[in-house]
Amino acid sequence: QVQPVESGGGLVQAGGSLRLSCAADGGIYTSRAVAWFRQAPGKERIFMAAITGRGSRTYYADSVEGRITISRDNAKNAVFLDISGLRPDDTAVYYCATGNAASFSPTSLYFAETSYPFWGQGTQVTVSS
Repeated sequence: QVQPVESGGGLVQAGGSLRLSCAADGGIYTSRAVAWFRQAPGKERIFMAAITGRGSRTYYADSVEGRITISRDNAKNAVFLDISGLRPDDTAVYYCATGNAASFSPTSLYFAETSYPFWGQGTQVTVSS
């Protein structure tokens, strides 16, 4: 069973950039779709981005598209989330999640929490104004 482990969070000034990393503890990410979600204080957890097992396709939430990039390095068994133009409302716990499939059909499944049975503990990102 793979256990995602997030890192890279911290305190960042508004306008800055950050790279979050997701490593696989106890398993491999190759051939597994991976997604990032986030949960802001007092709000529900929401989808940010997803990438297929081979990295050939990516999916983004409309609210952040253009400011975030998801990528993966299967040789390093890691998935990344780059966020630019950080704003205070990006403050949240960011979660990495994965499952047992390299891809989903229909594509709406990439956006659903239930598609990803394995979740990390999250990494806190705080953006100061």
